[in-house]
Amino acid sequence: MNLSSVSVWGALLACLIFSACENKDIGVDGVSVTNIENWPKLSPALPLDVALENKISHLIVQMSDEEKVGQMIQAEIKYVTPDDVKTYHLGSVLNGGGTYPNNDKFASPKGWLALSEAFYSASMDTSDGGVAIPIIWGSDAVHGHNNIVGATLFPHNIGLGAARDKDLIFRIGKATAREVSVTGVDWTFAPTIAVVRDDRWGRTYESYSEDPAIVAEYAEAMVEGLQGIKNSVDFLKGEHLVGTAKHFVGDGGTVRGIDRGNNTVPELELAEVHAAGYLTALPAGVQTVMASFNSWNGIRLHGHKYLLTNVLKERLGFDGFVVGDWNGHRFVPGCSVDSCAAAINAGLDMFMVPSDWKALYKNTLAQVRSGEIDTQRLDDAVRRILRVKIRAGLFERQRSLAGKSGVLGNTEHRAIAREAVRKSLVLLKNEEQILPLRSDQNVLVVGDAADNLSKQTGGWTISWQGTGNSRRDFPGATSIFEGISQVVEAAGGQAVLSEDGSFSINTFLNAKRPQVAIAVYGEEPYAEWHGDLANIEYQMGDKRDLALLNQLREQGIPVVSIFLSGRPLWINKEMNASNAFVAAWLPGSEGAGIADVLFRSDLGQVRYEFTGKLPFSWPMYTHQTVLNPYHDDYKPLFPLGYGMGSHDSSPVNLKLTEVSETYAKGKLEDAWLMVSRPRSPWSLYIRDGESPLISVSSNRVSSGADENILVSSIDMESQEDARLIQWRGLRPGGIQLSADSDQDLSRYLKEDAALTLDVRIDQPVISPLTAVMDCGEECIARVPLQSSLQSLPVGSWEHFSIDLQCFAQQGADFTNISSALRLESEGPLTLALANIKLVPEAAASAVVKCEG
Repeated sequence: MNLSSVSVWGALLACLIFSACENKDIGVDGVSVTNIENWPKLSPALPLDVALENKISHLIVQMSDEEKVGQMIQAEIKYVTPDDVKTYHLGSVLNGGGTYPNNDKFASPKGWLALSEAFYSASMDTSDGGVAIPIIWGSDAVHGHNNIVGATLFPHNIGLGAARDKDLIFRIGKATAREVSVTGVDWTFAPTIAVVRDDRWGRTYESYSEDPAIVAEYAEAMVEGLQGIKNSVDFLKGEHLVGTAKHFVGDGGTVRGIDRGNNTVPELELAEVHAAGYLTALPAGVQTVMASFNSWNGIRLHGHKYLLTNVLKERLGFDGFVVGDWNGHRFVPGCSVDSCAAAINAGLDMFMVPSDWKALYKNTLAQVRSGEIDTQRLDDAVRRILRVKIRAGLFERQRSLAGKSGVLGNTEHRAIAREAVRKSLVLLKNEEQILPLRSDQNVLVVGDAADNLSKQTGGWTISWQGTGNSRRDFPGATSIFEGISQVVEAAGGQAVLSEDGSFSINTFLNAKRPQVAIAVYGEEPYAEWHGDLANIEYQMGDKRDLALLNQLREQGIPVVSIFLSGRPLWINKEMNASNAFVAAWLPGSEGAGIADVLFRSDLGQVRYEFTGKLPFSWPMYTHQTVLNPYHDDYKPLFPLGYGMGSHDSSPVNLKLTEVSETYAKGKLEDAWLMVSRPRSPWSLYIRDGESPLISVSSNRVSSGADENILVSSIDMESQEDARLIQWRGLRPGGIQLSADSDQDLSRYLKEDAALTLDVRIDQPVISPLTAVMDCGEECIARVPLQSSLQSLPVGSWEHFSIDLQCFAQQGADFTNISSALRLESEGPLTLALANIKLVPEAAASAVVKCEG
């Protein structure tokens, strides 16, 4: 096995990237100087259809401004009714992650279809004298029809990137389209064709690869699977959907991998690397493109006329329509959720505005009438929307699978998903060729992901974050343990599930101990910015899974690790504690595909070989967050494209370094305590008097018995990125960020760090309020905050910070911190918190300062 081998993109891309780095096209004050010649000239994917264009023109001349603006509005089904669709002539609806017809998580396919038919009928109702324009329903079907209970859930894109099988991607797209069509949904917001540069990004698993060649190949295949082959009779018809290439453009290349952040690459690199998937998806005929949340060199894509209009629509020949992302227009300078002419003028054709759509509709209509939005731009947007609807046969309601039974989650589709799981597995270590295992052994299956379909399927599964799901939400699915058990029991062996690794001499029928342990563990589910990381070390500060592996190894039990993750992470310690190590990504509903490869047949033969190849480079050290071929100092643990077969010699039999080098390379990074959600090793609790700590849920209101303290998720800038804390004042209490094991934060004290957060005071601070750090039973440091917070305005978000020296002076031992922040109030209070961090070198500018 050649560890220095890299992707098939080869020397050509290396030259392109190098030339881009040498010619950065940077103008005055660091603003990019654009050059349209950096982009290839493409023709529209479909030939001009004069009859179709004439039909569109005939419709447009009949439409009022109200009807035209309505076509440009996409509302969320939670906030819109069929009567609204009729009244406002809305062009589209969507269901966001975790939204279901009638708010029923278990709504049947017929329930989905009934709501779809109601929306459609309302859109075609001309009793008010309007024009009949069919509505189009969009949904994030990103790894199968993942919003509905009972659907086939395919591996997330990162796992598909490991499979290296274009035909498989086409078949997955086709199967997904069939299952979505059953529910009456016309349009999927897929595929994501980001090319990821920094694995700290919370959407890394939505990318097929860091390799633009793989992304380009898969983009074409998935678009053709979802939509059909362009110019064929069934293109966009029957069993196919309207697809979406997203997010245009550069979403995978933001600085530090911050979701919705700023991509600063030169234009040539933007075109050749980050747009690689569009250069195949557009010629394949993808009908919609979703604008990205991110900026390019400081300019938000939702308001970037050069990229949306000059590049995408004119240079690249895109004649479909551009849809916004969830309220993404609000981030354009001068815009808000309910007003953004700048986005339309830049080239956005349809707003995705889930709840505030009425205000946006009225303001957009006013901007059309005032001339702020040009009539020609308005008509162009409507023409593009109608063009897609006509091509997709929505006027004729061509839905051959709508309401049909035996399609959603059927055997054929699950077989494709199981095949995808097998092909996605990447063997990284295999001491003494322990894999594949004999299937007639006594097998101990351990780890909290072994029989956990929520962790197995990841984010964007039934709910937005993939959290709050249980076994009953996955009818027809197979957990990893269930797949192992089926294989082992069939061969006469015994598979025993023990999440914590415990067993007794009576656990196994024919032996006192297991012959092998299979440990299944990995990341908790997340989506979008909730998955952004500050550090790529797995379970940093809380090595529970490592302790489990060591517990087994100390007993002389061979350990096979099955690692579930949405990206490569630093797992040197876990790999050292494993005899074999398999990267299984986020495999979806068909966990039995792992056992297919893990075990030999009854006759001892290899049933399925390990064929998966890394779609991302795997880090040797924690500072290697940007780790791509052709970059300087490319020294991964495993390079892009690496993957062993079962007969290959393992290159990592020797002990890997367990020094993370977090501090050895560059300055100390911020420590994230709670950014959108509590970050490992920290968890958020309510501390109410002498009662036991109450764990705070991320997706619902948490409180004590008499609601003395309530904590709920709210939006600051994005969905559920802040927490609202309400004290009734019945007794002193508060909230705290605690770790299961004591944390050494002394480096932050030495680096003059401050505890920083965003705070919104909703009720004047009239009672004592204290920030506390805990460092053991007799070690508590208190810093009063009442006077400092009283100076803040009520009702607005403000940045607030406390010099860590303040806690040190009150006795905090920073080598032994168990609670990094406890906020206690003695009386009634309401405030909101977000973005709680330890930030090096921030003490000098802290709001609350203390001399060191």
